[in-house]
Amino acid sequence: MDIFSALADHTRRDIIETLASSGKLSASEICDKFSLSHPAISQHLKVLRDVDLVFMEKRAQQHIYEINPQKFEELEVWISKMRKAWCGRFDTLDALLAVETQKSIK
Repeated sequence: MDIFSALADHTRRDIIETLASSGKLSASEICDKFSLSHPAISQHLKVLRDVDLVFMEKRAQQHIYEINPQKFEELEVWISKMRKAWCGRFDTLDALLAVETQKSIK
């Protein structure tokens, strides 16, 4: 699974938002914030780990999760490149439309 497929699920996005606002949380603490079963949340956490969006640290019997900021920085860089490409295309379209508008006015 890729990062976008992982983030396509609203529960996983909610888990990311929870970790972003709360910092490090145990799997149990994360589960307590959702109405899903512990196994379901564990599966969502596994997906997030598999695409490196979160880190997991074992402390005795607990699994502690936190966001991987580097992965989000990589995602932000990619999004910025896409935004720049789209803006360039829109600028080209705006210029073309301006020329066509001027032609139709004459």
